Amino acid sequence: MKWDSSRRFEPVVLVFGEKKDRAVVRTARDAAELLLRYWPVDDGEQFYDAIKICLDVIIGLTEPDRLREAMIRAAAETGIVAIAVVQRSL
Repeated sequence: MKWDSSRRFEPVVLVFGEKKDRAVVRTARDAAELLLRYWPVDDGEQFYDAIKICLDVIIGLTEPDRLREAMIRAAAETGIVAIAVVQRSL
């Protein structure tokens, strides 16, 4: 089985706490690192769902867009501001 942590999706900008620290999430690797190393809370249904979907994307069981949606839900659960960037061609 080949793992692919570089699978991309439309970026999500997350804004953390009072300092307004920001992270841009574009790949499963970005999501995994953020969730496992920097997420301010290590519990919650949406948090665990995002981790599971992240692993599913990395091993090729699901599409990256599902991870994007899961990251937005996990951010909302934790009180993190999520700015969902949508790029459209004119």
